[in-house]
Amino acid sequence: MVLSGILASGDLVGGIVAGVIVLAIVVTIALRSLMTVVTEYQRAVFFRFGRIRTEAKGPGLIFRIPGVDRIVKVNLRVEVVDIPPQSAITADNVTLQVDAVVYFRVADPVRAIVGVDNFRLASQRIAMTSLRSIIGRHELDNLLAHREDINNELKAQIALSTQGFGVEVHEVQIRDISLPAELVRAMSRQAEAERERRAKVIAATGELEASRELSEAATMLASSPGSMQLRSLQTLAEVATEHNSTLIFPIPIELLEILRRPGAVDDATPFAVPPPSRPSSSPPTPAATPPPSSPAAVPPVPGAVAAIGATALAEEEP
Repeated sequence: MVLSGILASGDLVGGIVAGVIVLAIVVTIALRSLMTVVTEYQRAVFFRFGRIRTEAKGPGLIFRIPGVDRIVKVNLRVEVVDIPPQSAITADNVTLQVDAVVYFRVADPVRAIVGVDNFRLASQRIAMTSLRSIIGRHELDNLLAHREDINNELKAQIALSTQGFGVEVHEVQIRDISLPAELVRAMSRQAEAERERRAKVIAATGELEASRELSEAATMLASSPGSMQLRSLQTLAEVATEHNSTLIFPIPIELLEILRRPGAVDDATPFAVPPPSRPSSSPPTPAATPPPSSPAAVPPVPGAVAAIGATALAEEEP
């Protein structure tokens, strides 16, 4: 009797424990169906009998009626969408491939769920179409030189299209621009030629500035007679500091002035030699004889006229 009582009490305890376990399981399942946990970066969009509630709920613990309410969770974090390489033609008829990346987040969970079937796919398709459209408006040089402006324009156009279903575009960046191989070689040759032109212009500018400085230095040296001699001595001192076997004998400029021959063909050069005379084939021209000179007039002598007259009268008499 005692043993049977013990066994009966043991069966009762086991039944109670089993009942508690089953009840706990049922309560857990009921609570999970009645409550939903929404994290901080999510919002819950409610549908009750197919009709959407006015605004999303969360974060935290949210109660719902099983079979009546349906919850759709929306992620509010910034999402990244890659735009695959798109073939486009620029304004100057250059075919290239451009890929980009778009950063966006859901600003209105209700409009993101009700306004479009899949807001992620819709945002990607809008970004692809906008990228081809923006590339076609600009030339290749503008795309390569002003990429930031292209990104801003692309962001504005995508945001204008996605704001209808509650998606906010944070940033758009063009990652890579693939050019044809022939165009890459042509651009490299152009860049090389441009750098050579800059180098020549810089060298010419340096020569021009150096010539101006040398001209001013020559003017200053010419204004002071002893400055050239001092400069020559300084040059000799600089050469003498080097250990070499070169001997320099300075020749004064005054010596060159002395060696100049007066009456040279070109007096500006100190050692000008007149060219040799060539014999002419024509007969020599006779020297012109001076015209006969008239006898010089003799001043009259006093009494000479009377003597001449007396002699003439004596000869006439018989």
